[in-house]
Amino acid sequence: MQATLRDRLNTLTARHAEIDALMADPGVTNDMNRYRALSKEHSDLGVLVTLFAQWCAAEDDLNTAQELAADPEMKEFASEEARAAEARMAQLEVDLQLALLPKDPNDEKNIFLEIRAGTGGDESALFSADLLRMYTRYAERQRWQVEIMSASESDLGGYKEVIVRLAGQDVYSKMKFESGGHRVQRVPQTETQGRIHTSACTVAVLPEADEIEAVQLSPDDIRIDVYRASGAGGQHVNKTESAVRITHLPTGIVAECQDGRSQHSNKAKAMQVLISRIKAKRENAAHAEQASTRKGLIGTGDRSDRIRTYNFPQGRMTDHRVNVTLYKLDYLMDGDLEDFFQTLRASHQADLLAEMAEKG
Repeated sequence: MQATLRDRLNTLTARHAEIDALMADPGVTNDMNRYRALSKEHSDLGVLVTLFAQWCAAEDDLNTAQELAADPEMKEFASEEARAAEARMAQLEVDLQLALLPKDPNDEKNIFLEIRAGTGGDESALFSADLLRMYTRYAERQRWQVEIMSASESDLGGYKEVIVRLAGQDVYSKMKFESGGHRVQRVPQTETQGRIHTSACTVAVLPEADEIEAVQLSPDDIRIDVYRASGAGGQHVNKTESAVRITHLPTGIVAECQDGRSQHSNKAKAMQVLISRIKAKRENAAHAEQASTRKGLIGTGDRSDRIRTYNFPQGRMTDHRVNVTLYKLDYLMDGDLEDFFQTLRASHQADLLAEMAEKG
């Protein structure tokens, strides 16, 4: 282990012990905000401290084995113990480096998932519906809540645009790599000669803004329009002006909702989406230098703007960022995505580890 890494881990271990003492101080326990912050820091450091303690124990075992090797009768046993200790130390060092990677502050947040039809007309809109079903089925497997915030249906039953809220444990952490262009190759339902068509949709994953950190909007900066909802929903949607569109004038960002019957409910939902979009726009601008990991949140919707290709005739899905192709498209489209998402997370962690190694 590098000396700088070891020094850092010793410092964090000392900080963990310091927090233990602070949390027993009545002056701290009476201040709930401070106590809550210390509890979170203590929990975050706990994994690192445990792993480092295991690494130190393995190092002690290695030193003991090397001392035993001086005894001819113990040499073979000591050699086996040394190899086992070295293997444990190597694995624990990898685990420690992963645990030291910077945490994405949005990982534990709920999200707004936006799916839009792009190139391909009706076929693209139908594929938007297929993507919505795929993500909904995955959400069900994760026991997340799914709430449709806004939907604009196409004539053939797909979606020109659909926005859903996914709520549950580690939603953004698992879904954040889905942003970008999704290309589909298949024979459309409307194709009479069996020709394969290529269409595209775009997906954007926006972390939901916390109330305590929500964007402060001046009433002068927003315009609220109400109108009659259209599309599915029975006769009621055409009788009342329940649909709401909110425009943030300084940025031109628009959010709308017509899913609920209540104008008040639709306004609240549209405002949630608007605030998350504004916050995401500000974060992207503030972290432009790190755009290689988060660029192309929405994409252009063009066939060439893609992170993934779904080829139905061949039954395969290819992710072009990690160069992985899986020949189980039916299972993936039914929401069996966890192993695939783990591959994306592992690739991301590998990139972060490489950056850490370059910085020393």
